[in-house]
Amino acid sequence: MPEQRTLPRSVYVSLALLTVGWGCNWPMIKLAVSGMSPFLFRAYCVLAGALGMFAIARVGGLSLRVPERQWGRLCLVSLFNITIWNVTSAVAVLHLPAGRSAVLAYTMPLWTVLLSWPILGERLTRRRVLGVTLGMAGMLLLLGEHIVALRGAPLGILMILCAAVSWALGTLLLKRYPIALPPSVLTGWQMLVGGAPIVLFSLWFEYEKIAPVYGATLVGLLYNLIIATILCHWAWFKLIAVTPAAVASLATLMIPVIGVFSSMLVLGEQPTWQEYAALVLVVGAVATVVVPPRRTLAATQA
Repeated sequence: MPEQRTLPRSVYVSLALLTVGWGCNWPMIKLAVSGMSPFLFRAYCVLAGALGMFAIARVGGLSLRVPERQWGRLCLVSLFNITIWNVTSAVAVLHLPAGRSAVLAYTMPLWTVLLSWPILGERLTRRRVLGVTLGMAGMLLLLGEHIVALRGAPLGILMILCAAVSWALGTLLLKRYPIALPPSVLTGWQMLVGGAPIVLFSLWFEYEKIAPVYGATLVGLLYNLIIATILCHWAWFKLIAVTPAAVASLATLMIPVIGVFSSMLVLGEQPTWQEYAALVLVVGAVATVVVPPRRTLAATQA
């Protein structure tokens, strides 16, 4: 069977939900952390995500039982997908300028494509190289003048790059060691297992910071709890369950572009030529995994 190089049409809805949901989440995160601790914010998200996904699974009549021999796999992928990602990205937010600096997290597709060959044996095709090249060029344009400013925040840069690599490794390990669970159940368990250290840390060190939130902070928090954490994580794990890791990761390159433009709408930022040029580049990158090759089209029409 030839290797799948593009996204099947069956996941287009999941990809659209993921792109818009996580993309629009960028300004929502800014609103949320403006009135609460980043670590406490992450604790709320993972806890609500686990409970929400388990509730959805039970309403759907799904069992929450994890196969006995797959607990090790679950702990491993949860460590990278949830624990390390959330901790390192939260620390990075404290040291990096708000806004486009977080785009560094979306170097994840680069690490996924490069590591998918030694870990999964996925070939480094010309399409994937082209997709990574276009996508990373778009990321650099989005960073623009902030690159110089980032040199003064080595800890922040290290943390956000660790987050990107962790996300890539979690994605690849989940493909390498699949877990026999539906996406909703798998997402819930990863949130619970990977989020437990974050919740315990917040309760131990930030218990006195727990307080009611209002206004914009509440809007940002609720968006993260319902849309970004529950719905988008479910869509992401569904996506990587049926597509090659490199293909799925390249499909996420549109997310930071949506994030930049949604920040303009929500926070009143003004677009520049870099944003529009980056949009063109990233659309080209996503097209490498959405538009089927000519040979596939010919075979379909035959």
